Amino acid sequence: MTVDRILPTDEAHDLLDLATDLADRELAPRAAEFEARAEFPREVLRTLGRAGLLGLPYPEEYGGAAQPYEVYLQVLEILASRWLAVAEAVSVHTLSCYPVATYGSAELRKLLPDMLGGELLGAYCLSEPQGGSDAAGLTTRAVRDGDDYVVAGTKAWITHAHSADFYNIFCRTGGPGARGISCLLADRGTAGITPQAAEKTMGLRSSPVAQIAFDDARVPVDRLVGEEGSGFSIAMSALDSGRLGIAACAVGLAQGALDYAVGYARERQQFGRAIIDFQGLGFLLADLATQISAARALTLAAARLRDAGRPYSIEAAKAKLFAADVAMRVTIDAVQVLGGAGYVADHPLERYLREAKVLQIVEGTNQIQRLVISRDLAKQR
Repeated sequence: MTVDRILPTDEAHDLLDLATDLADRELAPRAAEFEARAEFPREVLRTLGRAGLLGLPYPEEYGGAAQPYEVYLQVLEILASRWLAVAEAVSVHTLSCYPVATYGSAELRKLLPDMLGGELLGAYCLSEPQGGSDAAGLTTRAVRDGDDYVVAGTKAWITHAHSADFYNIFCRTGGPGARGISCLLADRGTAGITPQAAEKTMGLRSSPVAQIAFDDARVPVDRLVGEEGSGFSIAMSALDSGRLGIAACAVGLAQGALDYAVGYARERQQFGRAIIDFQGLGFLLADLATQISAARALTLAAARLRDAGRPYSIEAAKAKLFAADVAMRVTIDAVQVLGGAGYVADHPLERYLREAKVLQIVEGTNQIQRLVISRDLAKQR
């Protein structure tokens, strides 16, 4: 289904055309096979990087494309409509570049061209086994020892744990609470950093997650991102942007599910008619299309606030909440459109349904988004 888009420049139109072409040629034909093998498509990420699609929202001086977030999110949506695992990988990598691009020293920023070009893949190490939503309570500790920080602890649910070339490690360098947290940038292969066995997940099997153990890993002091004690604010600022990325992924997945269900309903004949012509089914699909359009509008409205330099944290929470719930609803109903056929792996909708669930969890659960929004409402008395 063609989505009618209003874009700010001809260059943005060209970028979306490029994303569509790559998604059709490089993503869609590989998705089912890679998911079945639980194999991470590292070369696909390199291809996207070389095409300039991994650095879209970052400045040209660092190797980015200086595109508005509004454009970047629509590229993510297109990728997600063909293969969610790749779109989610792009979102996580973009999130992983944020600390260095926004807070890193001049020396650290020299790494950005390879990061944004896809030669270096990133991981964002914030969550812990006992602390997901309570990021301020993290326990991974980094102790200064001469010219190094010595890092000890465990991170959990880390996307790209086994594939990353660099890790953003949020760790405690000071006392309890948010003010004691800092951000370190560590290289793949650093002694004492050991990714654990991949988790056996419901969906996104070609983008495995795992715990990472830090056993007195030594990270040079000059790999501190920002100031000591600024890590929590870096993490929360990055997550505002990351939530928009997940919202865009949710819109794309929902659109892909709807497109497949509509195509099936046009072809499937019952009682001498295409099943889409029966109101019970046609009205269901109409409702799904409307919900997707609403989720897209909410997501892009938040992106435009970000692009204008205005506060957008609450709108990002709303977008992530609504879009992820829409993706769950759409994929459930899309399976129903196919009936028994939707329940088997011959059709991709059963995979879309399994994948949609994680979008209600990552980058802050939807319950946390509701908490963020309700607390803002309470402050407006």
